[in-house]
Amino acid sequence: MMRLPTDKLQAIVDRLPTTRDEDWKYTDLSRAREITSRWLDAGGATVAAEIAEDIARITASIDADWFVIANGELRLPDEIPNVTAARVNAAPTAENALAELNTALLLDGLRVRIDGTPAKPVGILLIDGAADAATSQSYVDVEFAAHSSGELIEYHVSLGATDHYANGVVRIAVGDNASARHVRIQDRDLNHVQTGITHVSVGRDAKFSSAGFDLGGGLVRNDILIDIANPGADISFDGLYLAGDGQHIDNHTRVDHRVGPAISRQEYRGILNGKCRCVWNGKAIVHEGADGTDADQANHNLLLSEKAEIDAKPELEIYTDDVKCSHGTTVGQLDETSLFYLRTRGLDQGHATRVLMHAFAAGLVSRIPVEAAKATVGELVEARLAVLINTDEDFS
Repeated sequence: MMRLPTDKLQAIVDRLPTTRDEDWKYTDLSRAREITSRWLDAGGATVAAEIAEDIARITASIDADWFVIANGELRLPDEIPNVTAARVNAAPTAENALAELNTALLLDGLRVRIDGTPAKPVGILLIDGAADAATSQSYVDVEFAAHSSGELIEYHVSLGATDHYANGVVRIAVGDNASARHVRIQDRDLNHVQTGITHVSVGRDAKFSSAGFDLGGGLVRNDILIDIANPGADISFDGLYLAGDGQHIDNHTRVDHRVGPAISRQEYRGILNGKCRCVWNGKAIVHEGADGTDADQANHNLLLSEKAEIDAKPELEIYTDDVKCSHGTTVGQLDETSLFYLRTRGLDQGHATRVLMHAFAAGLVSRIPVEAAKATVGELVEARLAVLINTDEDFS
């Protein structure tokens, strides 16, 4: 049920970021606005498609305790040891137009608290399948209690060829001396649009390890905001994006080091083919007084087509002296010498290309922080790589 009249909702849609905004100059949300406006004009109802078999298939692929948010509606599982969950009736705080849209249209939010050490990862499947053009919202709030050790999986998927726009907000709080391991899988239909913002806060001597994999989606924007306000934090997060013809994938990250000592590491890699565009903007801000900060950023890209484009921008803002910070980005093509070597060993061009692409991606896949998700992510990455070089052969 919509909380506001249609005209007020449309006013929020009209305030969504445009390419005139500095942080959005490479990413045009006009299609998201158009889909949402069309959905509102049709009454804001979603005619759900049959997705039960897809839910069963996906949740069976990774051994986890699953929550399912289907077309914005939450399905709570049976009781899970060391995990407390509740439906969120009140909308989250809205700090920008995208979050405001999320607040206004949210059906069901989810709040999860992880205590101790659960036996399995907590899985959250966010799945959309609609018979007509639709918009869906999701809100997930996960707390890792002090001294806990747990794992979290986000799995975003959409089905069908009808236009769809999904907009999500995730908040992760890691308590003092807690260890949180997180993986995000995005495998939406290539016709669909997704925007999402993830807020992460960490306690004293807390550890947070994360990896994100963007495989699908026609237009995807991920914002990751990490706030380090307690000493001793150890943060690492990776991202892999595989883009083909017609895709646009934008990753914006920001880490605020407010105190020290603390560590943050981020590495993003992309493989692009066909006429596509990807964006990586990584920012680390070391605030005054955050002595002992150790921050590192890295971004590496393979462009397999002259029509592929990457806009990479590492940023460091440092307002104190006793720090260790570095950043760097690379853009290139497959190494011709390596290709030639593999061809001389009997591999055809497609096979050799995929071997090198696999090696480029494998560094991030191999260090997925959630072991239970590693095999599934590896299979999804292999399948997407095969598509990017226009072959379905299995070279694994």
